[in-house]
Amino acid sequence: MAKTPPPLPPPPAPVPSPVDEKRAGFEREALVHLDVLYRVALRLTGNPSDADDLVQETMLKAYRAWDQYEKGTNAKAWLLTILRHAFINEYRRKTRHPETVDLDTIEPFAVFPEVQDEDPQGAFFDRIVDDEVLRAIDKLPEAFRETLVLSDVEGMSYQEIAGILEIPVGTVKSRLFRARHLLQAKLYDYAVEMGYVKGSPA
Repeated sequence: MAKTPPPLPPPPAPVPSPVDEKRAGFEREALVHLDVLYRVALRLTGNPSDADDLVQETMLKAYRAWDQYEKGTNAKAWLLTILRHAFINEYRRKTRHPETVDLDTIEPFAVFPEVQDEDPQGAFFDRIVDDEVLRAIDKLPEAFRETLVLSDVEGMSYQEIAGILEIPVGTVKSRLFRARHLLQAKLYDYAVEMGYVKGSPA
């Protein structure tokens, strides 16, 4: 009786092409940050349609430059840097009257004394509804707005923000300090109306 031949070994697993590896790496490390990119883009552009376009442009630029990204490092910060450059290069040029605010001349203590005395650490914002905070953020000068969004909305560190905005850490801290105080001033009337802080006696 003839012996049954041994089973053939399984075929070797296909070797992924460089294109497949690039796509898989991009999906694994970059696409997970789409929500963050959109939130920041929306605060920068102030328009959902423009925010979508900015995110799409950012992801296209990021995919093309994916070979330059050091795998396993801070993909979110890398993507936000690309997004900011895209915003500066494309969307800011569309503005007929670009902002010319002198950041150094803005009074850093532009906040009502009642808020400053009651809330030296900034917990004031935790008691304001999100929509009111976001509307007030949208009215800040651009340099303050982007710093505040990266820090207080996205929870990024001073070092990460400095890398994204390409400014010293000390400048990040200064802008953030001033942005928070300006935001407090913008939200003060609403906070008094809602009873979050005590207003000045009539």
